[in-house]
Formats: sequence, C-alpha cells, structure tokens
Amino acid sequence: MTDDEKRTRHLLGALSGVLAGFSALAVAEPVAALVNPQARPVLAVGGAAIDRTPAAVKDWAIREFGTDDKLVLRLGILAVLTLSALALGILELRFRRSGAAGVLLFGVVGGAAAVSRPDAAGPVDALPSLVGAVAGAAVLSLLARRLRSPGADHGSRPGDWDRRGFLLAATAAAAASAGAGALGRALRGAGSRDAVASRDAVVLPAPASPAPAIPKGARLRIPGISPFTTPNDDFYRVDTALTVPRVNATAWRLRIHGEGVTRPATLSYDDLLRRDLIERDITLTCVSNEVGGPYAGNARWLGVRLSDLLAECGVAPPSRGGPADQLVARSVDGMTIGSPVEDLMDGRDALLALGMNGRPLPFDHGFPARMVVPGLYGYVSACKWIEHIELTTFDAYDAYWVKRDWAREAPVKTQSRIDTPKPFARPKAGPVMVAGVAWAQHRGIDGVEVRVDDGPWRDARPAAEDSRDTWRQWSYAWQAPKGTHTLTVRATDRTGETQTERRTRTAPDGASGWHSVVVTVE
Repeated sequence: MTDDEKRTRHLLGALSGVLAGFSALAVAEPVAALVNPQARPVLAVGGAAIDRTPAAVKDWAIREFGTDDKLVLRLGILAVLTLSALALGILELRFRRSGAAGVLLFGVVGGAAAVSRPDAAGPVDALPSLVGAVAGAAVLSLLARRLRSPGADHGSRPGDWDRRGFLLAATAAAAASAGAGALGRALRGAGSRDAVASRDAVVLPAPASPAPAIPKGARLRIPGISPFTTPNDDFYRVDTALTVPRVNATAWRLRIHGEGVTRPATLSYDDLLRRDLIERDITLTCVSNEVGGPYAGNARWLGVRLSDLLAECGVAPPSRGGPADQLVARSVDGMTIGSPVEDLMDGRDALLALGMNGRPLPFDHGFPARMVVPGLYGYVSACKWIEHIELTTFDAYDAYWVKRDWAREAPVKTQSRIDTPKPFARPKAGPVMVAGVAWAQHRGIDGVEVRVDDGPWRDARPAAEDSRDTWRQWSYAWQAPKGTHTLTVRATDRTGETQTERRTRTAPDGASGWHSVVVTVE
C-alpha cells in the first residue's frame, strides 16, 4: 500500500468516527423523545457542565457572550465530540475495538450526566446516551472492518480494502442516522406544537386590579436611553436551560405543598386564569448583572398574588408563627430557587405571573407561569416554567445557586447606569444630554448624581417615579468642553443610602460600584 493510499485510509477512518458520532447522536434523538427530551446527550452533558462550572466562569461566559452563552456551550460540546470522533475513528482502524470502546465510554459519560441532572426522571434518562453509543460503536466497527478487509475484486492486492463495501456501509449508516434524527425531531416537535397551540389559545382576562397609569414625565424622550417599558423581545434572559422548555399549558399543573401547608393544592392554568389577577409594572434584575450591565428590565406583569395563594394553603410567614422560612420553587427543567417566605408575604406585589406586557408569557420568559418578586435578584425569586412550590426552611434545604456558594438571601442593590453617551462616543462640544436609568426595587430611587472627571457631584434630573418597584430614568444636561472626559453616575435610594463606590463582583450577592463611561468631545 502506497503512502497516498495509507493517508486516504486514515482519512476515511477519521470520517468513520464522525459518522459513528453522528449515528450515536441521531439514534439518541427518538429515544430521548420517548423518555425525556432533556436527556439528549448534548443537552445532558451541557447541563451537567453548567451545574459544575464555577461561578466566576459562568459570570465570564455571560459577560463575554451574553444570551448566546448557551449556544457557545453547545457548539463547544459538538466541537469536542467531533474531534474525539475523528480520533476514535483512526484509533479503531489501528487497534481493533478500541475506538468502539471509546464510543461506548462516551455513552456512559452521557448517561451519567443525564441521570445527574436535577430534572432527571431516573435511571431511564441514561437510555438515550447508552442506546446511541451502542449504535455508534456498531457503525464504527462495521466501517473500520470494511477498511481492513481485502478488496472485493479477485485481482486485489494484499492490503487492499473493500472500497465498494465501505461506500455502501457509510451511505447506509448516514441515511439511517438521518432518518433516526428526523424521527426524533418529529416526536419532539409534536410536543412543542401542542405547547405553542396551548399558548396561542390563551386569552388573558382583564385584571381585577389594573396597574396604575404610568405618570406623565416617567418616560423620557432622549435618544439612546433605555425605554421605560422593555419590549418582550428585548428583555434579558439569563438561565441554565440549554433549550427553552416548551410546556403545554393544558397539561401543566402547579403543586403547592410542604412544611406549614395545611391545605395542599394542585392548580391548573385555567384555575389561575379564573382568579382575580393583578397587573403591576415591576423591574427585574439578574444577579449576574455587572455594574453598568444590560441584565435589568422593566415590564408590566399580570398574575396572581403569591401571598394569597400561600394564605389559602394555610401558610403563615415566620413573623406570624409559620414554621417555613423558605419557599422553594422548582422548574420543569429541575432548577430550584429559594425565596424568603417573609418577603413574599410582607405586602409587596410578589406574583405568580401569567402575562408580560399584555400578552401571555413568552416561552423564553417562563410560559405558562413564573415568579416575579420586586426587590430580590432573580436567582432567589424569579423561577421560570414553575411547576412545584414547596415550603421548607433555609436550614433544611439549599437551592441550586446556594449550593454553588451564592448568598441565600439577595435583596437588589441600589444601582444606576449611563445609557447615553455610549463608552468611547465622540460627541460635539457644547450641550450633551447624559441619561440613563437607576433602580432600587422595593425601596425606590430618591436622587441621581453625575460627576465629570474628578469634579463635584451634580444633581441629575430624575424622571417622574412610577413606583418604588420600577426603575427610574434620569437625565443631566452637560455643557461638554473639548477633550477626553470620564462621566460617572451614582444613585441614592429612598432609605437615604447612596450607591457605594466600592467595586465588588457579582458573586455572591450582586455587583456594586459606580458606572463610568469615557468619551472624547470634539
């Protein structure tokens, strides 16, 4: 066999590994559709990777890739699998059964990752990865055998391989794998279509308690400033779900149970729609929001008061003798979020939300139901795709993020942000409008100040306040001289506390510090 023939055979061996990997993932698709769609190998491994990633790395990924962090992770997993498949294909060609054993090992890893996920249905979740790995190992073994065997022609030379047999086997494997993948997508798509149909059929009732009218002057018409109400499509999304759950509202149920619950309840979506709903404008903030970051947004939410639901189930807050001080909300994807019961029942507009800006919740933001609690960071309050509410204590149970060394209780810190001018902008000398937003949910913003370079703090002009649970726009008319300048902002909340200059990271309970931008005035 010539050197060129050897290289060709090795390239085909590598291709065999890729085909085997494709077969493994494709065969896993219909199995996962029947067992648990979240048990697909890439999702299971990706979810397990997220679970075990240090907080600092998560923050870096969110900071660098924003809401595309999950896409980057999936692409990274596929790249690693592709490189591994190439190597296993060559290994199988050189050492019989070694590459196939490697494929099986990947299946075991994928199965273990699936079973370890918080939304796992049990050991059965390992089946997609294991069945897929068996199929992949069989394909790799078959193709490698064709590359080793003598040619089909009687006149073949020693070392020739079965070209026709390899081509037929590779084509058949690719076609069968494509068919298996299409079947899996079709099975999974049926459930997704039902979920979309259930959302499309929702007609939100008029609220029994409408949101107060937004005051005149609360919306500043300044180019570049964040709108007072964040459109649904622009509202930030930060969660651990590699794929957005599509939940069928007609089959969905919410169960309320646990310590101090004297009347457990199971509620359907229609049960919630028939209740008296309240509508409120509430600003949400993610704990992963860096100083000046984009992960804050304001929306008009429609939902049921959590305090009413809990009281009907016999729950009392700790201040009134209730035994449970923590509410653990569990999502359909297994995420657990722990909230202080006292805060949920202290009179604030803590909601089990069904609507967002006049429409049923988008799937990205938790349809059919999610929690919205003013004044708390999302990781301790804003459970999306919620299906269980369990009353317990902080001593008895640590929710998902607390297990990863984030704080158990996390009130939102007073923050402000400059939206315009943008960093490194080059405005003309003369009047320049500096503007942005400030927030201190459930305390309210009392004032905003702006500083140019190391000069004195000057009062900015806050827009009219909607409520203490929403952010507040502000503006400052600056007579800008030529040169490079640093603009800094800070806010003071209604309790009299001024935003601290001390910079902290987002972990364990939210970032702090003043936001600054550097501009060059021409």
